[in-house]
Amino acid sequence: MTKRDLVQRLAERLEISQKEAKVIVDTVFEELEEALARGERIEVRGFGSFVVRTQQGHRSRNPRTGEPIDVPPKRFPRFKTGKEMKERINRSAVSRSPNKGEGAP
Repeated sequence: MTKRDLVQRLAERLEISQKEAKVIVDTVFEELEEALARGERIEVRGFGSFVVRTQQGHRSRNPRTGEPIDVPPKRFPRFKTGKEMKERINRSAVSRSPNKGEGAP
């Protein structure tokens, strides 16, 4: 599903214009991005949570020259799937599994 698909489905479900749906979707994503940029944890019960992790800085080597370089610490978002989402995905995966003799072993 793309952002465009999400806008279209939201517009259909809420019976609003795609322009209005796009404003809603863009606003939600902007708020999520800003919260993560501030280092905040985002939790959507039943769906999952986003957290910002920090990778420690370390000393490495340039592969071409062998020269030592300092790699600064990095921050990156991580997503952890919620329990209800995992269960729903697994239920749908079981219902769509190929019949015996079809598909992958």
